[in-house]
Amino acid sequence: MKKIMKTAIQSAIFSSLALAGMASAANVVEVTMTAREVDVVTDNSGTTHRMWTYDGIVPGPLVRVKQGDVVNFTLLNDPGNEQSHSMDFHAARADVLDEFEEIKPGDTKQFTFKAEYPGVFIYHCGADSMAEHISRGMYGVIIVDPAEGYSESFPKPDREYVLVQGDIFTDGASADDRMIGVGWEGAIINGKQFHYSPVHDPNASLVLESKPGERVRFHFVNAMINDAVAFHPIAGIWEQVWDNGNPKNVRHAMQTAEIAPAHGMTLDLISPADRPTNNALVDHRMKHAYGGAISVLMNHADADENKGRGDQLLLR
Repeated sequence: MKKIMKTAIQSAIFSSLALAGMASAANVVEVTMTAREVDVVTDNSGTTHRMWTYDGIVPGPLVRVKQGDVVNFTLLNDPGNEQSHSMDFHAARADVLDEFEEIKPGDTKQFTFKAEYPGVFIYHCGADSMAEHISRGMYGVIIVDPAEGYSESFPKPDREYVLVQGDIFTDGASADDRMIGVGWEGAIINGKQFHYSPVHDPNASLVLESKPGERVRFHFVNAMINDAVAFHPIAGIWEQVWDNGNPKNVRHAMQTAEIAPAHGMTLDLISPADRPTNNALVDHRMKHAYGGAISVLMNHADADENKGRGDQLLLR
């Protein structure tokens, strides 16, 4: 009965929006994910860890909407799972005891929210223990593009990449261990240690690419459960940095951006236009960098035209 009443209320809300003329001004974006507990490859050599995921991947699917859009979200908890799971969108204003409640294996949770603020936001599982669920890979990114589009203070980039930094722990680490760092093995970028750094891992097969002089935008989210990230482009300077990815929160010519856990930033890098160069994008906390948080950006004339565009913002 409770589910039926809630569905009726949600339908009434959508009807009211339509009558008010609001639905025509905003899209309704359908997003569905399935919580899956699976073995996931976490380095370039094929090492696997038991992870708790959205759709079987770490990070989960990239969600991108426009400010003002209504997100209609459905979470399925695979019946083969052992754990309860949930969804916490940092881009949403909701009820932690309702929309963000955890659901048991085999159950489904549906809720809606309006993306009211532009920026780059983390989403993650909030089920108990949150430290274990997040550190096992239950996180991802939602980008909310500003309603007004690009501007002088928020110029259009030539390419965009999404980078998510997380933790990797030994499979036997308990929730309490993870909260105090026991069993920490390293840092992962988009699910793998040294994912985009053949300089530091000869097994790495991917790098980030751009052409000399291009404006490359990085949407960076810190999914580590305890530590901030000191994000620095070696051999470069962040041209502009937008805290939380919001065009109003702009800083210029930054060497290093401090990004708190469960926080995001949007950062632009422009390489010299007169020659090919390379940048190493690092967490300047050395235990993180040498634990896997180094990515290489190659700036050269033959850069792959598809990388950083379309569906290749988050390279897997």
